[in-house]
Amino acid sequence: MSVRTRDALGGRAAVVGIGATEFSKDSGRSELRLAVEAVRAALDDAGLTPGDVDGMVTFTMDTSPEITVAQAAGIGELSFFSRIHYGGGAACATVQQAALAVATGVAEVVVCYRAFNERSGRRFGSGVQDREPSAEGAALGWSLPFGLLTPASWVAMAAQRYLHTYGLTPEAFGHVAVVDRKYAATNPAAYFHGRPISLAEHAASRWIVEPLRLLDCCQETDGGQAVVVTSVERARDLPNPPAVILAAAQGAGRAQEQMTSFYRDDLTGLPEMGVVARQLWRTSGVGPADIDVGILYDHFTPFVLMQLEEFGFCGAGEAADFVAEERLPINTHGGQLGEAYLHGMNGIAEGVRQVRGTAVNQIPGARSVLVTAGTGVPTSGVVLGTEG
Repeated sequence: MSVRTRDALGGRAAVVGIGATEFSKDSGRSELRLAVEAVRAALDDAGLTPGDVDGMVTFTMDTSPEITVAQAAGIGELSFFSRIHYGGGAACATVQQAALAVATGVAEVVVCYRAFNERSGRRFGSGVQDREPSAEGAALGWSLPFGLLTPASWVAMAAQRYLHTYGLTPEAFGHVAVVDRKYAATNPAAYFHGRPISLAEHAASRWIVEPLRLLDCCQETDGGQAVVVTSVERARDLPNPPAVILAAAQGAGRAQEQMTSFYRDDLTGLPEMGVVARQLWRTSGVGPADIDVGILYDHFTPFVLMQLEEFGFCGAGEAADFVAEERLPINTHGGQLGEAYLHGMNGIAEGVRQVRGTAVNQIPGARSVLVTAGTGVPTSGVVLGTEG
C-alpha cells in the first residue's frame, strides 16, 4: 500500500463470522479459554468448522499465541499467522492482514481474535509498570518523570490543547459519552445496558486527569472477540450476508509515538488517523457523505471528536456540535465507553451487524460503515459494506 495511491485490496474479501464471550469485570477463566470461546463462536456464526481455518491474526499484546489457540480450538495446519503491534491501533489491521492473505491466496479462511482479562488481570489504565529496556520505553522517559504515567494523562495533554484552541469547555467531550451510553442502554450485551447518562451526570463525574472526567474514559473489561474473513466468492455460500471489506488501511504520522506525540507542531488532531482516512476514501471510493454508521474507537472521548475531523465529517473544532446533533450514528453498540473495552474488536463486530441488518440498534438502510482502531498510536481502519 502507498500513502499516495489507491490500493487493490478493496472488495476482495469479507467478514463472514463474528463471535464473542460475555463482557464482564471478572471472567473467572483464562485468557486462552476466552480466545477459544470467541473463535468457536465466530466460526459457528460463519457456518464454518475449525478444519476450514488456515490463517490466524491477533495483537502483539495478546497472551494467547496463534498456534496455541489453534490447537485448543481444534484448528489444524496454518499457512498464515501474524501479529499487529501498538495495542488498540491493531484492531482493524488484523482484518486488513486477513484480507491481504485471502486476496493473495496465502490463506482461505482467516480468524482474527483478541482476548484478555483486562479488568480482573492486567489493567492497562494503571499505566506503565514493569517494562523491559527498549526504544519505546526510552521514549516514555521524556514523559513519565513529569507525572504523565497513565493513558488518561497522555490524552489529557492533547485534550486540553484542543479545548484551548477552539474555545470549548469539557462539556464538548460529554456529548460523546452521552451518545455512547444511549446506545449501550438498549444493548443487552453492553455492561451499561439500561444505564444511559445525561450531560449533567457527565459533568458531575469525578476528575481523572483534567480535562478528562471518569465518564470520558472507557471501561476495563474481561472478554474475547473474534471475526472470520474469507473471499467474497466463498462468502456467497455461507449463511450470513457478507460484510465486504471495501477498504482497509494502517497509518502512522510524522513524529509518531505511542500516546505521547507531544513534539508535533499541533496537538489538536490525529495525523495517524489522517493517513488512514485518506487511504480508506481513496480505495473504497466513498467519502464522509456516504457513510451510514461510524464505529469510532473511543478509549477517551476527545479522540472521537478529533477522528470525526480527520475523516472530514466536519471542520476543525466542530465535532462536538456534530455529535450533539447526531448527524451521524456513532458507536451504535455503546462503544468501549458503554458496551465493553475489547481493544476495538467489538466495534468491528458491530460494523458487521450493521451491514447485515442485525444490530440491536440497527440503522435502517446501512450500507457503508466506517470502523476505526486505537488513536494516539499507529492505527488502522476499515470500511465495510454490502455486496453490489
